[in-house]
Amino acid sequence: MEQLTFTDDEKSRLASRYHTLLKMLSPLAQEYDAQKLREDIARAAEGGFLHRDRFGFNPVNRGLATAISLCREISPDRNLVIAIMLFNACRHGFMDNKTLTERWGRDVAHIVEGLIKVSSLYAKAPTIKNENFSQLLLALAEDIRVIIIMTVDRLTLMHAINHHPDRDGVNSVALEANYLYAPLAHRLGLYAIKSQLEDMSLKYTRRDIYTRIAHKLNETKAHRDEYIHNFIEPVRKKLEENGLKFEIKGRTKSIYSIWNKMKKQQNDLDKIYDLFAIRIVLDSAPEHEKRDCWLAYSLITDMFRPNPSRMKDWISIPKSNGYESLHITVYGPDEKWVEVQIRTKRMDLVAEKGLAAHWRYKGIKSEDNLDAWMNNVRDILESTENGPLELMKNMRMDVYDKEVFVFTPRGDLYKLPLGASVLDFAFHIHTNLGSKCTGAKVNGKNQKINYKLVSGDTVEILTSPQQQPKQDWLNFVITSKARNKIRVTLKEIESREGELGKELLQRRFKNRKINIDEGDLSRLAKKLGYKTLTDFYTAIARERLDINRVTEAYDEMERKAAEETTRVSAETFVMQTPGEETDGTDRSSDVVIIGDGIKGVNYRLARCCNPIFGDDVFGFISAEGVIKIHRTDCPNAANIRERYPYRIINTRWSGKIGAQFGATLRIIGRDDIGIVTNITSIINKEKATALRNISIESHDGLFQGYVVVGVNDQASLNQLIKKLKTVKGVKDVQRN
Repeated sequence: MEQLTFTDDEKSRLASRYHTLLKMLSPLAQEYDAQKLREDIARAAEGGFLHRDRFGFNPVNRGLATAISLCREISPDRNLVIAIMLFNACRHGFMDNKTLTERWGRDVAHIVEGLIKVSSLYAKAPTIKNENFSQLLLALAEDIRVIIIMTVDRLTLMHAINHHPDRDGVNSVALEANYLYAPLAHRLGLYAIKSQLEDMSLKYTRRDIYTRIAHKLNETKAHRDEYIHNFIEPVRKKLEENGLKFEIKGRTKSIYSIWNKMKKQQNDLDKIYDLFAIRIVLDSAPEHEKRDCWLAYSLITDMFRPNPSRMKDWISIPKSNGYESLHITVYGPDEKWVEVQIRTKRMDLVAEKGLAAHWRYKGIKSEDNLDAWMNNVRDILESTENGPLELMKNMRMDVYDKEVFVFTPRGDLYKLPLGASVLDFAFHIHTNLGSKCTGAKVNGKNQKINYKLVSGDTVEILTSPQQQPKQDWLNFVITSKARNKIRVTLKEIESREGELGKELLQRRFKNRKINIDEGDLSRLAKKLGYKTLTDFYTAIARERLDINRVTEAYDEMERKAAEETTRVSAETFVMQTPGEETDGTDRSSDVVIIGDGIKGVNYRLARCCNPIFGDDVFGFISAEGVIKIHRTDCPNAANIRERYPYRIINTRWSGKIGAQFGATLRIIGRDDIGIVTNITSIINKEKATALRNISIESHDGLFQGYVVVGVNDQASLNQLIKKLKTVKGVKDVQRN
């Protein structure tokens, strides 16, 4: 490692800053602290553990400048100063956490550890303008003092880079200071730091605007100071005459604030009417606070004309965060508008301590949990007798302990719930990425899909085209998006496998010359323990159910059904030749007449085609001696006629049957809301028609349904089909 060298100018500044810092820390530093720190820094420099930053600044001088700013802007603190001075060296391997703890104590080691964690984020090249980044920063810091150090360090850097030749670097730091560190400073109540960061950010990114406003303010400073004095004096006199005790002061708003007003009001500086702000802080007893504030308000508005649209009364109804004050804008001398804030000492203390109060007033977005936590911290810090930074050492930044923040290899940052896995992250990025996920490289190491993510992880998802979601994935994903996508995909896979299983079964039945009846098959599926035919078909496709077993079970069920066929009366079915009874000897002239007349024939309506009254039909004498009635357009008709022509009997309908026939309709249409209700409503309205069963499956916005109805004859069925085709969303209705 290359040893850090110091220029003469750097040595001079180092000596000056070192002595300044010693004076600030003299009441707090322990004996030998300064000597030990000099020794550690010297060893780190000689060992090549101290590195200049991107702007070429000496890390020791920058550390000293940051430590001095911390003592001036906030409060001197031994441990924070030591952590600031050792951070750069420890980040590059000078001392590990154990050695640092042994030499300087656990608290210093804890702070340095937090600084190293937070600084590691920048190595991931993140998009700073990502609302998740500031949350990740706070989550990784754990200790509020780490955020304070980083904010003060950014202020030090901003002061140092003025006119630096690396314009891209300066611009990047300035934008980051305005977007990230200025809001953080405001949350911490570091209003002076926040204002400096915003002003310098404008200066470095829009120097022409900053310079124009600064010059204009400088040109008018004497006049402005005189104007504020002339405004305050008569107000002071009037308040004193009425017995009020108070402090009054005036100020000009910051350059950044003025620039924002110029943009918002779309006016030049000369036309911005509220550059002046006067604050009156009354010394009032608690029971007289409101009375005194309204008295001051009355006295001032008697002296100057108020602008009613700019009046804000947060005394009668305080803001939800506890902020109390009266804000009025009055038309002062020389036709200039002046903002006046009226509050008591107690109200002023609450306003200064309440981190969320002024922040929301300015319209900056925030997270409620952070506001509440920070406000509580501020109250504790203001009330402690040991200094604000002493109490902070026992406080953890756990405001984002219910989320994890992870990076992609490109530096994109995402927020997920605490406990999220690699698979949750993959589905969060994209559904297809999640479905094909096989694991991930987390911080360069291979991890399984159920690995629990940690804030700051860099995650590269690994995929395989053969991968598909599995049921056990639902056991460890926690995000609703991942769970929903897995369920939907599993259902789609099951549907595809169901279609495959159905095709396999149909092919096997065709080879065995077995006629399939949907109703019988459904009963068989339930007998085998499956709730739906889809589950049944899926089990066949996944080979959890032997297709040969299914074939044999179906054939056995059909055989038993044939044996149990009952003899029917002549009122329902008669076999005769027209006009006279037959002895059954001349089969060529036999006719099965289904209707009134003659008794005593075994028959069964074939389940493969479910004939109904009015259909063209023929009779087939089965091996059991039962005559099966088939429709002439039955899918099995051609095979029967070819193989068993001698068993076929001419058949026709006669008279009225007086009973309903079952018919299955196949309906296809759009999966619209209420379409099933409309279909069943039409069926129920049809006279002498009964709905016996309905089965609906939907996929990709379409549905396919099988409806079993009871009808008297073919004419009734045709009429029903015609009406069902008129239902909005129905594309086709066919008899199955």
